[in-house]
Amino acid sequence: MEAPDRPSPRKEDDDDDQDQALVAAETLAHWLDDRFLDPILGLVLPGLGDLLGSALGLYPVVLAWRRRAPKALLARMMLNLAADAAGGSIPILGDAWDFVFKAHARNLKLLRSRSSAGAIHGHWSDRLVVAVAIVALLASFALPVLVFIGVWHLVARAVGR
Repeated sequence: MEAPDRPSPRKEDDDDDQDQALVAAETLAHWLDDRFLDPILGLVLPGLGDLLGSALGLYPVVLAWRRRAPKALLARMMLNLAADAAGGSIPILGDAWDFVFKAHARNLKLLRSRSSAGAIHGHWSDRLVVAVAIVALLASFALPVLVFIGVWHLVARAVGR
């Protein structure tokens, strides 16, 4: 006896799965940012709450990655999470930062604005933000060196007089 034919997965089923994933990302962003779960976690569980908020924030990034988003967009989304985590790690002030910055809503907005028919497309501004972040990172490495050199010259002048 032959096995009954199984219907092949339809494109609509894939679209429904993708829509459910986007709905889950929207729900997560809503709870973390609009319902203030992210700043509350950071306040109640210092350090651990910020780590948990960042870990939960990876869901939209993974969703974008699975939909083959451009690398610049993924980097931009990760920068949002990094800024959220870095700002949130400052005691007390970081909790206020979490109320204002709302990285999860930012990433969801990026995901929505770049999505069309299940595919995710890049935008020139994604590359610009990543380039500015790289320059800022390099500047942050150079700044302590420049400060050290400046202090060294000041001390050398003071000692030399």
